[in-house]
Amino acid sequence: MSDLLRLATAGSVDDGKSTLVGRLLYDTKSVLADQIDAVTRASVDRGLDTPDLSLLVDGLRAEREQGITIDVAYRYFATPNRTFVLADTPGHVQYTRNTVSGASTAQLVILLVDARKGVISQTRKHAAVLALLGVPRLVLAVNKIDLVEDPAQVYADICAEFTALTSSLGWAAEDVQEIPVSALHGDNVAVRSENTPYYDGPTLIEHLESIPVDAEPHRVGLRFPVQYVIRPRTAEFPDYRGYAGQVAAGSVRPGDDVVILPSGTRTTVARVDTADGQLDVAHAGRSVTLILADDVDVSRGDTIASVTDAPAAIGEFDATVCWLAEKPLRPGARLLLKHGTRTTQAIVGSIVERFDEQDLTTEQLPETLELNEIGKISVRVAEPIVADDYRLNRHTGSFLLIDPAGGNTLAAGLVGDAIAAIELGERV
Repeated sequence: MSDLLRLATAGSVDDGKSTLVGRLLYDTKSVLADQIDAVTRASVDRGLDTPDLSLLVDGLRAEREQGITIDVAYRYFATPNRTFVLADTPGHVQYTRNTVSGASTAQLVILLVDARKGVISQTRKHAAVLALLGVPRLVLAVNKIDLVEDPAQVYADICAEFTALTSSLGWAAEDVQEIPVSALHGDNVAVRSENTPYYDGPTLIEHLESIPVDAEPHRVGLRFPVQYVIRPRTAEFPDYRGYAGQVAAGSVRPGDDVVILPSGTRTTVARVDTADGQLDVAHAGRSVTLILADDVDVSRGDTIASVTDAPAAIGEFDATVCWLAEKPLRPGARLLLKHGTRTTQAIVGSIVERFDEQDLTTEQLPETLELNEIGKISVRVAEPIVADDYRLNRHTGSFLLIDPAGGNTLAAGLVGDAIAAIELGERV
């Protein structure tokens, strides 16, 4: 079991995400005493009887003044059994792009709903986005459960509706855990609550500590996008030539047969270097420098891959995108596409379909994709990219579409048809 779990929060505005994150930090003793004192004083000044734990995480002035979360912020906390990196994402619909960013590397997402409101449209949107991103596990935190008259029935009804939704989106029942909580009072966050006798499952922290955290599934072999070519040309290292980057999939060992893509040149790994010395093996997520046995032509943007299942270099492909810009996407748009360490010019050929995350249907050949809309498009690139289908590997199957004029990110993209994995209603 891994010692590190990457997780994120998601949910609608005012569902209590900031309070829940503050409660997690407080209950795991991950905040300093002077921070607690400052929050207590600020809460008293606002006329509150208990500390407003959301003040621990809503750091921007605009966030405090408006009572909302705007930016993605990464929080770190730990228990005796595990360390956590949490991406606290916004709930407002106009910040869906921030949710995509925060959840893109998460192994688990805590999706909050307000017990008084139940599963609403923004809940369904976030669940659909998380499904397309391939997030392996979900926790449904039914928050503010102390504020409803019949909590047992409300909790059961919300769980039933959410189970139907997640089943349609492709999650297995064992990968979704529902927990009734009160982030304000701490019920079922770190301590099991006596106020929820109808619930006999784990607390939130117990669940986060106990779930198995597997490495990325070994669906593909070595994928190593070259970030930088190291050539010191010093008296100590006159002939050193290393290729630095992060192992995006699989593993690499000295003696492995590899292929350089897109050129197709084959060679062997001579050494795996790090700042702390050589390694016998480097697994996915490890940043290393590879020394190759032959003097071959390798540049930034190339990919070093296993010979046995090397991906194809593709120049034209279908992709699923979440459009993140105010200006709509139209067929024929000329953009930049950033995939791994390679950036190339791209043209959007057509918008094949638009996905409606509310009723899980698609509209064929829409004229545009608007802000926060999800769709399937066709893309043609000037220089081939070495990519896997996103469902095979999240790292080598994802890309960004960028405005060539201003450099702003316009879309988050997934190679392949991620929508196909969802149980759709009748297509329009």
